[in-house]
Amino acid sequence: MSTNQDKILLTRSGFEALKKEYHQLVSFRRPAVVERLSSSRQEGDLSENSEYIQAKEDLAFIDGRIREIEELINMAMIIDENHQNCRRVKLGCRVTVTDGKGHYVFHLVGEQEADPSAKKISHTSPLGKALLGKKVGEKVEVKAPAGKILYRVAKIN
Repeated sequence: MSTNQDKILLTRSGFEALKKEYHQLVSFRRPAVVERLSSSRQEGDLSENSEYIQAKEDLAFIDGRIREIEELINMAMIIDENHQNCRRVKLGCRVTVTDGKGHYVFHLVGEQEADPSAKKISHTSPLGKALLGKKVGEKVEVKAPAGKILYRVAKIN
């Protein structure tokens, strides 16, 4: 029996991106590598055939990624991102914070989708944990490598 703790939390767009990657791997990349493997097999001594060795490694990588995506899709739980009139920060929210120098918008997502460069932060990250449950106007303090940063929640949507 699977519990919510066994689930992989994903936004709808993150789930769709996984399905798209899976389709690309199964329908295009894997068949192309299998074809490379087959044609390189015909070139003689396999122990010295670098194309054959590379194709085998590529196939192993692709097969591993396919299995990983299948597991993620099977364990996925889509998080609600429709947070109009949201009073408290929760998973799926976009949160605007200010530190006195500027405004920053963060999208609170599951660990699998976290991408700090795209301002997608995990709910388990220090900032994500600090923001969860906060209301507009509340302050959060986050420990960062450069020291403590104080943010104020400006907007939740």
